[in-house]
Amino acid sequence: MLSVEVAGLGLNWSIWMGSCCQMAVLMAVALAGAGQAASAEPRAVIELFTSQGCSSCPPADALLGKLAHDPNVIALSLPIDYWDYIGWKDTLALPGHANRQKAYSRVRGDRAGVYTPQAIVNGAAQALGSDATDIEHAITQTHHNAETLSIPLSLSTADDRVTVNAPAAKAPDEHGEVWLCPVSSAVEVAIGRGENHGRTITYHNAVRRWIKLGEWNGTPATWTVPLKEVKTAGVDAVAVLLQSGTAARPGPMLGAAMTSLQVAQPIAASR
Repeated sequence: MLSVEVAGLGLNWSIWMGSCCQMAVLMAVALAGAGQAASAEPRAVIELFTSQGCSSCPPADALLGKLAHDPNVIALSLPIDYWDYIGWKDTLALPGHANRQKAYSRVRGDRAGVYTPQAIVNGAAQALGSDATDIEHAITQTHHNAETLSIPLSLSTADDRVTVNAPAAKAPDEHGEVWLCPVSSAVEVAIGRGENHGRTITYHNAVRRWIKLGEWNGTPATWTVPLKEVKTAGVDAVAVLLQSGTAARPGPMLGAAMTSLQVAQPIAASR
């Protein structure tokens, strides 16, 4: 279960504020000062390997946008670059995304190799990225493994820091790598060449960097990163992944959380 803390909230609910509007203002201001925290228990981490140069990908990109609105799903776009030669250089692709997709393929022993749009679900099962039924089946399949998303991570931002907490393992020999992923929640791209020439496509939760926080060996642990190292241009949210195995041989997802980096704004009181 995902635990959430809003550190330093410091509200005294016994104070009479005189009106509901004033109380709403106090809450908004306090939340703005406290920062953001992850607030849902994920049942799935979906990594969509997509490309701006792939004509089959736009339906998958749209589906990921819908999945991203599910508070129990952490949906991430991982644009790849191996279709760039077709005529359009993907503006969001990171070389490491193709490497990650190939690593998943090696672990599963896929004969067909990699393709787009491909969804990897909970680090363990693959599905056609544009097929909602296939993705839901993969989610169910991965939960046959009791380790899947069994570790309740907490992720919060406060005092210009991003903090991740992991509890003790629930079973012997559980361990994994902890990765922080700054993301851009919605990026609109006008594609000028290639298979999607003339189309404008919105990419949801596009991963912009991978920051390795460290190893989790089954004991309680905390990692802290300065917010300025995470919130670079275009980044407005962050996800954390606790995954068994290694980057070269990724295994099932043990835990995950995601939170916005947007600061809540005070609400003006009306009289």
